[in-house]
Amino acid sequence: MSELALPEPTFARTVRGSGPGLLLAHGAGGSIAANYGPILNGLAAEHTVVGVDYPGTGNTPRATSPLSLDELADQVVAAGVAEGLGSFAVAGYSVGTAVALRAATRHPERVAALLLTAPFAQPDARLRLSANLWRDLHVSGDHAQLASFLILATLSPSALEAVPANDLGAVLHAAAQTLPPGTAEHAELTARIDVRADLARVSVPTLVVSTTEDLLVSPALHRTVAAGIAGAELAELATGHLPFSERPDEWLQLIAAFLRKTAHQDGS
Repeated sequence: MSELALPEPTFARTVRGSGPGLLLAHGAGGSIAANYGPILNGLAAEHTVVGVDYPGTGNTPRATSPLSLDELADQVVAAGVAEGLGSFAVAGYSVGTAVALRAATRHPERVAALLLTAPFAQPDARLRLSANLWRDLHVSGDHAQLASFLILATLSPSALEAVPANDLGAVLHAAAQTLPPGTAEHAELTARIDVRADLARVSVPTLVVSTTEDLLVSPALHRTVAAGIAGAELAELATGHLPFSERPDEWLQLIAAFLRKTAHQDGS
């Protein structure tokens, strides 16, 4: 397969560290800072970390048309190449796992490993309904209700129970105030993702991290992704959909250990 031409990198990007390349793909309604912030310095301790913010979040302008998974994948790869990286691992979280998978199948000459946390190849009925509600509440402007929905869907039961009753209002208010402008487009993309055909085309070392208390993206979806990729490893993390909030240190350790192992296998 001939190498696909890359677009001019136009998404805002975060660059940290030095060493082997590691690209980051964030989730819907998130950003590099929001989804990887707590582990970014840890990742950058041994890698050149490059992450882009999708349209409508961070400093990337909102899209004027529906988001394209191919475009997101190409922009992630283009950002890494623009930073002088010839090849790299790609870590994706939630919707970012579909971006990472598409990057691997569109640019196999550049992607050396995949790390997929809370992945799905296609939304099940629960996730599709959740994404549509997410989109509709954002479009309606009822961000307070959207915040309540997202807290219910993304925190594990134990993490939610641990929030003091007197603090819950402040947590909900903060969530409502930090919704990215492009949330509706991100949620719309979530509902129509289908990377099932990409799974069998992946031939690089892959780690799937299953967030086992996930109420938004079912662990059954994580296992389906792991089963569809030849040789993929499956690790479990006892957290809801927000590992960076509930168990960032353990999440970082899983990612860092896998990257070290794949680097050793490559002899680099």
